[in-house]
Amino acid sequence: MRGRVAAIVMAVLLVLYLVLVIRYGVLLIASGVAVGVIMAVALFVLSAIAAWALLRELWFGVQTQRLVRILETEGGLPVDDLPHRASGRPLRDAADEEFPQYKSDVEAEPASWRAWFRLGLAYDASGDRRRARRAMREAIKLHGARPTPNR
Repeated sequence: MRGRVAAIVMAVLLVLYLVLVIRYGVLLIASGVAVGVIMAVALFVLSAIAAWALLRELWFGVQTQRLVRILETEGGLPVDDLPHRASGRPLRDAADEEFPQYKSDVEAEPASWRAWFRLGLAYDASGDRRRARRAMREAIKLHGARPTPNR
């Protein structure tokens, strides 16, 4: 829950920043000075990139939360019985000991979004955020590509 609130606060702050930057860009264009117009265009391009990144991250969060809810309903989330630091992060050595189990699950069932999602959680617990996000994206992709039931 704390992560969700932090994401919302950061998103609101970024939107406020983008509004101010775009307003400043409009003022630069209105100045009619060539350098100002060039700076305004650069501000608009950077604002568009920032907005795209924000939307992409928010959509990633929505999708991962959806998969968490599904696994939670099924009772398929790994039990978090790892020792934790005062910050709340799992101890890396303990997380690394459990990692091979999740990796072998993916190797045994590479088309299972559940296995990929749990591997992403294991990567995250081990402190490898880049691979965790990659595994989560694979889980999202596989979940979206699942066959629809016949009606």
